[in-house]
Amino acid sequence: MKYAIITGASKGLGESIAKRLLQEQIAVISVSRTENKELRNLAMDKGIEYKHISCNLSLETEIQEVFMEIAHCLFQNQPTEILLFNNAGVIEPIQKVGNLDQTPIIRNIKINLIAPMLITNLFLSKAHLTNTKVTIINVTSGAAIRSIEGWSVYCSSKAGLNMFTQTTAIEQADLGTKHTIIGFSPGVMDTGMQETIRSTSEDVFKELEKFKEYKEKNLLLDTDTVAHRLVDLVLTGTPESGRVYHIKELLEA
Repeated sequence: MKYAIITGASKGLGESIAKRLLQEQIAVISVSRTENKELRNLAMDKGIEYKHISCNLSLETEIQEVFMEIAHCLFQNQPTEILLFNNAGVIEPIQKVGNLDQTPIIRNIKINLIAPMLITNLFLSKAHLTNTKVTIINVTSGAAIRSIEGWSVYCSSKAGLNMFTQTTAIEQADLGTKHTIIGFSPGVMDTGMQETIRSTSEDVFKELEKFKEYKEKNLLLDTDTVAHRLVDLVLTGTPESGRVYHIKELLEA
């Protein structure tokens, strides 16, 4: 049996990924601070195993405790494959360097970069003792490869996540494991993160009007569409370990 772990599954892309996986009869473990009751109801309707676990991904001790418990429970069941979606992320702080506050900087790096690193490390360590394949999907951003004024922390954390993904893939290939790790850049979606971006000031974010136009002109991608393409790649494609995929590639395929 396959199991999927999704961080940030309560809303946005994470919710859409969870819904699609439940439709595919894949057991889902949702990890976020709050639970999406729709996912529980959908799982009950489908007769699929589902569990929500609350976790604050900005607290490394909580990450270790929660994911150690998840790993222990899952590997006991000897699943054929574990799909790990490191999806949770934050864009704040949106501010120019020199005016940044310390607390949101640290929180951003912890959630966007440190949490995926810790979770990936833990699962690959546990998988080493079993025959279970682990497929890791790190949700990144186009901001990882493009400098955007006001987004220095977000750009940096996502760039770090890309490099971590690529380096881990090289190491796993050298070890001869069957594990796969990819990055996925979902594009500009209609989510709460976009609302946060549109609520900022042009003084700190020069591209504000462009992002407002995305909404006004209905150019934002639907999270269900993005999730379907990603899950199709993971379940029926042959994702290349270490590669960072962009939604544009999958939409054009």
